[in-house]
Amino acid sequence: MFRRLEQTSLALLTRADALCTRLYGWRFNPLYQSGTIVVALYLTLVATGTWLLLFYRVGAPWESVDRITADPWLGNWVRGLHRYATDAAVVFTAIHAMRMFAQGRSWGARSLAWISGVLLVVLMLLAAWSGYVMVWDVLGERLAREGARMADALPILSEPVSRAFNGERPVPSVFFFITLFAHIGIPLGMGAMFWIHVKRLQRPAMLPPRPLLWGVVGLLTAVALVRPVIMAPKANPFAQTAHIPFDLFVAFWVPLTDAWSGGAVLLMLIGTFAALLIWPVLTTRRGAEAAALPPSFVDEDLCTGCTQCTIDCPYGAIEMVPRKDDRPTLVALVDPSLCVSCGICAGSCPPMGVGPAGRTGRDQLVGVQAFLKQTPRPATGVVVIGCDHGAGRFAHAIEASGAAFQGVSCAGNLHTSAIERLLRGGADGVLIMACHPRDCWNREGPRWLSERIYHDREAELQPRVPRTRVRVTHVSATEQPDALATLERFAADVSHLPDDRTVYARGNWSQDDTGLAEEAVECVPPEPEEVRK
Repeated sequence: MFRRLEQTSLALLTRADALCTRLYGWRFNPLYQSGTIVVALYLTLVATGTWLLLFYRVGAPWESVDRITADPWLGNWVRGLHRYATDAAVVFTAIHAMRMFAQGRSWGARSLAWISGVLLVVLMLLAAWSGYVMVWDVLGERLAREGARMADALPILSEPVSRAFNGERPVPSVFFFITLFAHIGIPLGMGAMFWIHVKRLQRPAMLPPRPLLWGVVGLLTAVALVRPVIMAPKANPFAQTAHIPFDLFVAFWVPLTDAWSGGAVLLMLIGTFAALLIWPVLTTRRGAEAAALPPSFVDEDLCTGCTQCTIDCPYGAIEMVPRKDDRPTLVALVDPSLCVSCGICAGSCPPMGVGPAGRTGRDQLVGVQAFLKQTPRPATGVVVIGCDHGAGRFAHAIEASGAAFQGVSCAGNLHTSAIERLLRGGADGVLIMACHPRDCWNREGPRWLSERIYHDREAELQPRVPRTRVRVTHVSATEQPDALATLERFAADVSHLPDDRTVYARGNWSQDDTGLAEEAVECVPPEPEEVRK
């Protein structure tokens, strides 16, 4: 059931991604960067909230907010930006959670990020609730009443909290002081929870690109100016208000209180968030699915202690430890509890001594050897290597266009020696279709691939390989026409290249296994002299 729900969510998400990519381009697609946008909105809320706090009065909450709202220069639009940024934060948080779930990134080593994310949602909604109550207009009063009704359902209070709002006596100033304290303290707690949320990530992207950052803030500011916040009537327990404002994003649960008791609403909310907290257990891969995602392992005989896998791992799952033999170098050690089986370490290892089972660099060379033997030479002579989550979704269309297709679990998993091996085996060109860098399911796969091919990052594509016969492009699962157009252009480009067989020894597509094995060995970088000793 959960897998089917994941697949349905992913189908909806990819269509929305495609629309936003066409509108904004992949670099500034807001759906790709929903998490960083939430952080940007959090900082916006802190900045605007600090300014509004300077003019807020606990003894006269509605009157002080009314004065702020009446100020067109530094009051109304700042409060409007604060309000709309709150709603936007809820929306982008929901998008971010849906993305993580749809892409299967809510279990295993990512469980801590998911659980802390759920707690962040709880804190965000509590902070928003306290902010509305602080205004003490008719909406704030209703939120306070309904919150008190839910609190009364808890068997821990000797006197019902809701009595404080029945009009028998004025609401004490201490209530607004506590609410103000919560409205300040909860965001501080969210800052600590943000740290836990990204604790297991290496090089976490905390903010979106500047154009997108200022675009989002500027758009919300424009909305605050065009649609200014209007002050609702002051809370009065003895007055019947014809219309009470409603915020769908923050107060979505309030309509339920018209038909349900406070205890029922509280039970529903607790049950919902409890289910979200145990979501990693419900979505954990088991059986064959789990076996297909093994953690990386290290062949200590091949490890040279270069530390590149440790540097490149997006999740901090690899550390360098002293060897147990007499060799002077360190050796890589994988923590299975942190490994997500992305395989990026396999692409970063020159001697091909680390990676998930079946996806190490050496496994890839064996796979290429079998691929060249079993696959007929394509009409264009081009081999397309595509990410299973992107171009792999339309592999048949690529093959129908005259290219051969080979899938990889992640572009960052691809070892550059496999690219060289394809060219040495007779391919006229290798086109790598990676996911968009901001939408990599393993965070940094496309980034490290490009660094290895074009910027000499270990394990780099050797200088002897002609870069004119290798190209990297970025496509998503919904960009089949763009991918096929790129393939057509690349095939045309390589068809016009001069014959470089005298410079770069390229074999024929169909060879026996012996010749392929010899060339595969040549693709494996030699060990340093001090290691061989």
